Amino acid sequence: MQLVITEKPSVAQSVAHVIGAKERKDGYMEGNEYIVSWCIGHLVELAKPEAYSDAWKKWDYASLPMIPEKWQTEVKSGTAAQYKILKTLMHDARVDSVICATDAGREGELIFRLVYHQAGCSKPIKRLWISSMEESAIREGFANLKPGSDYDGLYESALCRQRADWLVGLNGTRLFTVLYGGKVLKVGRVQTPTLAMLVEREEKIRNFQKEKYYMAHILMDGVDAATERIADKAQAESLAAACESKTAAVVSVTKEKKTVQPPKLYDLTTLQRDANRIFGFTAKQTLEYTQSLYEKKLVTYPRTDSQYLSDDMEDTARGVIGAVYKAILFEEPSGAEPHIKRIMDSGKVTDHHAIIPTMEIAKADLSAVPEGEMKILSLAANRLLCAAGEKHGYETVKAEFRCNDTVFTVSGKSVLQNGWKDFEAAFQRSYKTDKAEEEKEEKKLPELSEGMSFEGVHTKVTEHFTSPPRRFTEDSLLSVMERAGAEDMGDEVERKGLGTPATRADIIEKLVKDGFVKREKKQMIPTEDGVKLITVLPDVVKSPHLTAEWENALTLVAKGEYPMQAFMDGIADLVNGLVQTYHCISEEQKSMFGNGNAEVYGKCPKCGGDVVKGKFGAYCKNKCGMNVSKVMGAALSDSQVKSLIDGKKTLVKGLKGKKGSYDAYLIPEGVEDYSYTKDGKEVKGSQYKIKLEFPKQKKKGEH
Repeated sequence: MQLVITEKPSVAQSVAHVIGAKERKDGYMEGNEYIVSWCIGHLVELAKPEAYSDAWKKWDYASLPMIPEKWQTEVKSGTAAQYKILKTLMHDARVDSVICATDAGREGELIFRLVYHQAGCSKPIKRLWISSMEESAIREGFANLKPGSDYDGLYESALCRQRADWLVGLNGTRLFTVLYGGKVLKVGRVQTPTLAMLVEREEKIRNFQKEKYYMAHILMDGVDAATERIADKAQAESLAAACESKTAAVVSVTKEKKTVQPPKLYDLTTLQRDANRIFGFTAKQTLEYTQSLYEKKLVTYPRTDSQYLSDDMEDTARGVIGAVYKAILFEEPSGAEPHIKRIMDSGKVTDHHAIIPTMEIAKADLSAVPEGEMKILSLAANRLLCAAGEKHGYETVKAEFRCNDTVFTVSGKSVLQNGWKDFEAAFQRSYKTDKAEEEKEEKKLPELSEGMSFEGVHTKVTEHFTSPPRRFTEDSLLSVMERAGAEDMGDEVERKGLGTPATRADIIEKLVKDGFVKREKKQMIPTEDGVKLITVLPDVVKSPHLTAEWENALTLVAKGEYPMQAFMDGIADLVNGLVQTYHCISEEQKSMFGNGNAEVYGKCPKCGGDVVKGKFGAYCKNKCGMNVSKVMGAALSDSQVKSLIDGKKTLVKGLKGKKGSYDAYLIPEGVEDYSYTKDGKEVKGSQYKIKLEFPKQKKKGEH
């Protein structure tokens, strides 16, 4: 039998249905010589620092740098039951090979391999590599399974990414948190350079000096021609007055025919950008909606960085375009034959082709698709029609006038062929999207020719201001993340930018969650703490160029063109250099992030950090996950917190039990981890390990 392991239960059900594994068991399905089971995201993760050494439990300078000699992994407590099922199945005597059917990308490969190695499995691996959850794609994938060894480079790249994030993130975070005290200063291989770009833009906005300027205009027969910028208002008014009621002559007319090629198909980043610009979706929301559509078989695999289809997909593309007309536009195809060849290029397809709808849209009940997902499906469908559409053609006209020896210019534009923009306009009408961009377009000018003259022109003067740089939206931030470092890299570089299409959304969310960036409508604005953090961090951890180089190196590792050890040695050198260079700061700097004067109750029993008094109770300044303000559901007073931290027997009243409330002495006996699931998300932390001792009951008659 073959054991098939997918990334999620929903995907396992789709796969099991196609290959005939229809008998339901506890945590897997079986049938037709297959067993199909699943992970639940990451079941196995890198061990925490405290698993390596007691010295690494404490957040102090002496414990740094933390660079494991031999990397350890551990099973996530919240999903240990499913891991146990997979381990048992891997060692089942009936199973002779294992099929990796996790998502076909770097993280999917990592999720499977970590479980495979943690379970001590040595059975042969085959790889299912598909870009769609349609039945036909699954069948074709199983008919063309690849040897697992073909993806060893991808796995090594994923391991490098995971370990580099651990080394830079944990060492950097602990180093700068210990140095500056107060707030936990989170450092990340990708999130810190991203924050640096936001802060740099904010600084430019804050330092921007607004400048006023003026323009003089002549108005004639619907034409408004203007001068260049004029700094002095009086000069502009004098110039306009001198032209009032005079004659203006056309001295030159320049016409130029231009075309706008259809846009490319969506990769994940361009889809996220448009969804943010048009619908205000965050990058994370867009990824979640697209992933859900993928699992419903309505779109192809979302985590792609390609904007083309492979050369063998002509019939598929033609069929999907027909399905879009029928299922989404509710009309018959009209106009020119779609240009399918233009959207196909196998040389520009890496792991996965562009995101397009699937033929399933013709059969599915799209009225049952949630609104957010339907908007994403409509975007992908519209982009397919645009990409295969006709060129958009227009003519630009630039006319130059002379009046009283002053030159005035005006430009206009007229559409010759709307082409693919017909589809775009129909989409805008259907979703009533923002027309602001359209209003900025130049108007069509009346027919002008050299030598024409206009008598009795009217004039006006307009006042303008120079504009500061715009704040980032997620649309523009994703764009600069994608292009970061590109100007310093040659065209031969495999991958440019910060992160990957699959990880950028999470990076943005982390910055918001950690309090370094805030969202205001669509704008992404660094907080004061975010600005301070970038101020104190060295270039080596906040340089977008350096991180972009790492991302390119990871791509070369995946292709077997760069040794894994060389990459990891470079990361270790960076961490060592950080710790050696940054070891002391001034007292004034220590108070930069606040909480410097907070009352200290004692040392955290888990990590050794200061436990301080906060707005919502006691907490560990290192934010290590230790809950010091509650025990067994009861909130602790200041004196009780201090007592337990000191390891003393402490009386706590009003503890809740099945038979009501009770009083007990709590005797701390170390620390234990806990985890539970709330609203579908795993909540983890640490708490006191407690021994209970009950007060002696007074006998009747005793006082």
